[in-house]
Amino acid sequence: MYGLKTDWSKKDNDRYFTLDDYTSLKARWCPGCGDHAVLAALQKLCRDEQLPPEKTVCVSGIGCSSRFPHYMKTYGFHGLHGRALPVAEGVRSRRPDLHVFVATGDGDCCSIGAGHWIHAIRYNMNMTVMLFDNNVYGLTKAQTSPTSPKGMKTNTHPNGSLMDPIDPIQTTLSVTNVSFVAQTVDWNPVHVYATLKAAHEHKGLSFVRIMQRCPHYTPGMWDGYIKDPMTVLMMKHDKGINADNLDRMFKNTIAHDPSDLDAARKLAARRDILPIGLYYQDASVDCYDEHSAVGVGMPRANRLEALRNELDRYRI
Repeated sequence: MYGLKTDWSKKDNDRYFTLDDYTSLKARWCPGCGDHAVLAALQKLCRDEQLPPEKTVCVSGIGCSSRFPHYMKTYGFHGLHGRALPVAEGVRSRRPDLHVFVATGDGDCCSIGAGHWIHAIRYNMNMTVMLFDNNVYGLTKAQTSPTSPKGMKTNTHPNGSLMDPIDPIQTTLSVTNVSFVAQTVDWNPVHVYATLKAAHEHKGLSFVRIMQRCPHYTPGMWDGYIKDPMTVLMMKHDKGINADNLDRMFKNTIAHDPSDLDAARKLAARRDILPIGLYYQDASVDCYDEHSAVGVGMPRANRLEALRNELDRYRI
């Protein structure tokens, strides 16, 4: 785990953080990559919410998007392929005082990490999960990912992908204890920021799918939506994703109550249009980290005593 240089001697109320306090290495993503927009949105959110860098952690797996922690001047953990979520859950279990953000890709989350994805939704630990979905394995040079459209030609399927893709939104909405599911598009920074803000404010696991451009391997994938905003359907509600000027940017809207799970599932199943916004939210769902964090403040002597007592149960 790597961290940052900061003056911890100052009281929180004596400090004011600027964007520079969250900006680390120069991002090495390709020019035009949607990851740049998400990074900028999260740095702005941290600044606006005044999240202390030493109280913030970004966790990732493997992939282009998973370089995210390197570019945030916070704590970070660059984990193994598909293992971002269990690492983040471990962090959350023992450090419930931290703000936890997870960066994962459609391959990292929906393929090798699919088992962790399902159980993380069920555990509903308090963190914001950002799924960067560009429909392809980018870091390993254009292989079919779980979300690649049927017929899409890649290095692993030169004649076109043979199967219909996984839908991350439909899948997440079907998991027990789901508590927050939203979708946004990287080419609209206002909506990305508003979505991440709502996700961070939610108590529980917030799952945000970000439709993300990859100009190198999936050029033109989202051009239809970018050139014709009427092909995007913005979900509107007082308790949904709200920000100034969104109505002007997205004139095609639908009233959707995010407490209605059945309606959320029907919207997620639509293929004639791209819905964005908050599909579903339920802040009453139990959070597993409230149980796993028990004993965090226990003195060392008491921990050793509890460990010895537990081991004594196995004495023959």
